[in-house]
Amino acid sequence: MVQPIMSRIIYKVSPRPEWQAAQSSRTYKGSDDDARDGFIHFSSASQLATTLAKHFAGQKDLVLISVDIRTLGDLLKWEKSRKGELFPHLYGPLSVSDVIRVQNLPLGENGHILPDLETA
Repeated sequence: MVQPIMSRIIYKVSPRPEWQAAQSSRTYKGSDDDARDGFIHFSSASQLATTLAKHFAGQKDLVLISVDIRTLGDLLKWEKSRKGELFPHLYGPLSVSDVIRVQNLPLGENGHILPDLETA
């Protein structure tokens, strides 16, 4: 099955300590929720604000991990999730070398403050 390319850059929100552990091991295996579901949850740029509000509301010390999907191969699947929308799911660990950027996600008065996102 050919996977639809929804966005070239996808995003993962992670608590900073979880990401720091991944940097040490050079592999990011995801969160406990990812392990439970059997894949690493990602979001496209257009999905990110809703993902933050739904799953990370009020959480501090988060980072935003950016990945170019062209490095992930067949392990990346776009699958229906919230309201039938297609979300990127990675069925395997993420190599730290595949990450193109890591940015802080500060918490403001009205939620997390997103940096400029690549939407290509």
